[in-house]
This record gives sequence, C-alpha cells and structure tokens, in this order.
Amino acid sequence: MKETNPIKECNHKILAIHHVMDLLNGKWKVSIIACLCTEKMRYSELLRTIEGISGKMLSRDLKELEINQLITRKVLDTKPITVEYEITEYGATLKNLTSVISDWGLNHRSRIINR
Repeated sequence: MKETNPIKECNHKILAIHHVMDLLNGKWKVSIIACLCTEKMRYSELLRTIEGISGKMLSRDLKELEINQLITRKVLDTKPITVEYEITEYGATLKNLTSVISDWGLNHRSRIINR
C-alpha cells in the first residue's frame, strides 16, 4: 500500500493554487470570465458591465486571457469594426469557480455587515 506524505501533498496543492492565482491575478480577470461565462460580449459591453475597470486594464486582461486560451476574440465585419469576446470551452471550466467565489463573497459581505 502506498503511503501518502501530507506535507508533499500540501506543497503540491499550494503550487497548483499559485499557478491559478498567477493566471487569474489582478482585480478584474475573474469578473471578465464570469461575464463571458454568461454570454459573449463586445468590448464596450464589458467596459460598461464591469464597473471601475479602465479601458487600458480591460484590454490588457483580455489579451492575457486570450493568450491563456480562456477566451476568444472575434473581429466582426461591421462598420465600425466590432470586436466580440467569448469564453472558450476550456475557459468555461472556470464557471463553477466564479460561482463559488461569488457565493462566498455575498455570504462574507452579509456576515460582516450584519455583525
């Protein structure tokens, strides 16, 4: 029977968590993913929906999410040109994570406010 080493197992999980946190670093990426898990959106729609994000930050985070294959960027043949973003099948695997974070955040907020 194979013995498990709790310290090694914990270190393995911590390393995996660090990878995820590096990928989703910053204030806005999880919000962008959560929006795109609901529906595909144009750049301007994302900018309006995610209160407080600047255009520069949205552009940077969208590029990083695209590089990491979590979203796709599609340029539509319209005048003026429209750019639409959509969650990938791979990116959609984060939908449960965004729901858990959202639920926890709502519960935490309620707990702190209702002390």
